Amino acid sequence: MFFLRRNVKGIIASLIVFPVSGFSAMLLAQNNADAPEPVLPAHICARLASSSGDDTRRLQSAMDNCPRGEALQLLAGRFSSGPLTMKSGVTLWISRGAMLVADSDPRVYDKNGHCGTVDHKGNGCRPFILFKSTDGGGIVGEGIIDGQGGKPIQGHKESWWQLARRAQTEGGAQNVPRLIEVDDASHIIFHGITLRNAPGFHVTLKNVQDATFWGVRIDTPANARNTDGIDPISSQNILIAHSFIRTGDDNVAIKAGAGGATRHVVLVDNHFYWGHGMSIGSETLGGVSDIRVCDLTLDGTTSGLRIKSDISRGGVVSDVRYENVCMRGNRRPLDFDTHYDAHAIGNNIPVYRNISLSHISGETGQFILRGYDELHPLQFALNGVSFSNTARWLIESAQIRVGPDGVSPVPPGEASLPRSAVQADCAKHWIPFPVTDAPED
Repeated sequence: MFFLRRNVKGIIASLIVFPVSGFSAMLLAQNNADAPEPVLPAHICARLASSSGDDTRRLQSAMDNCPRGEALQLLAGRFSSGPLTMKSGVTLWISRGAMLVADSDPRVYDKNGHCGTVDHKGNGCRPFILFKSTDGGGIVGEGIIDGQGGKPIQGHKESWWQLARRAQTEGGAQNVPRLIEVDDASHIIFHGITLRNAPGFHVTLKNVQDATFWGVRIDTPANARNTDGIDPISSQNILIAHSFIRTGDDNVAIKAGAGGATRHVVLVDNHFYWGHGMSIGSETLGGVSDIRVCDLTLDGTTSGLRIKSDISRGGVVSDVRYENVCMRGNRRPLDFDTHYDAHAIGNNIPVYRNISLSHISGETGQFILRGYDELHPLQFALNGVSFSNTARWLIESAQIRVGPDGVSPVPPGEASLPRSAVQADCAKHWIPFPVTDAPED
């Protein structure tokens, strides 16, 4: 073993070469790859056929009258609805060929008179589907939930996405509904469902204990602003498996704000397409730990593996493991930055430690490993990390351990480090996004 320290533009960067013994085995033992597939509900309280009108009242009534442990099933066809509130322990089953479509009238989502407008706060709309203080239940089936984000807002000339883009131009905040919010809930399951065209985020989990996403598809255009796929926030015990996500913002973003820590999150066998990548942050104030990401493809995401925060919202991110990841077409395949907003003000310094990457392969792009300062460096382990020789490193305030399978390209000036000869066979892992057919309008 040897230790090497050097300055990078006046900022300390540290690299340690060491034998990596056991961390791959530990990762495989903890990634829940053998978790059982969720079982569909055995009992159905009601089966509803589609109609040509507004289905909000009959859907909500059927949900409210469905006994705990049973499912409300939507049969093939198109259902149009305003906001719906899930009942604790009840599952919404959207059958193959069924599509639940969100109303485009901002008045039905309005919380404070601002839904469908640009202001300086945002958060003026209720979500399309809300889980609030529920225990059990979820959304399953091979059908579709469509948020209509690209369709004109009723009474307006612009769509929800155009409103969000205008807010960006004007320096304001858009008031748009999220597709699904899960708040203060537990034991929630999403299985097989397609979520698409959310006006804002697709799914947020806040203060949630135990949630499973299995075989979920999230599908929204790359230019649809702030349409994150799945965002666990101050939540624990989250599994995202065998899912396909392409969206206009973070494919997945693991966050922890003032509401508390996010811990024990596992992603296994997922495929990301366009979007901003596999992210942690930018809110990490509450602390993020025990994150496992394995068997992931990132096909055309802007960033690949990403941790982002700054002094306005930073906290400790620790014990994060990435293994068996294939990337292509990424501008920043590795993007670990404690200066997400260069103009941020505050004293919540981001700290990233005990982060390991094993058997990560890709093409070219910018690698960013930028800690806050010499007293708050990044702490990373790299083993079998292999990219094109044209990839570029930006390393500041980082302590990096390099395992026996090496890293390529070797950071400039460090020719003595072991060069990776490991290149994953990614060709067999690239698969097209599995588009789900929608019923006729």
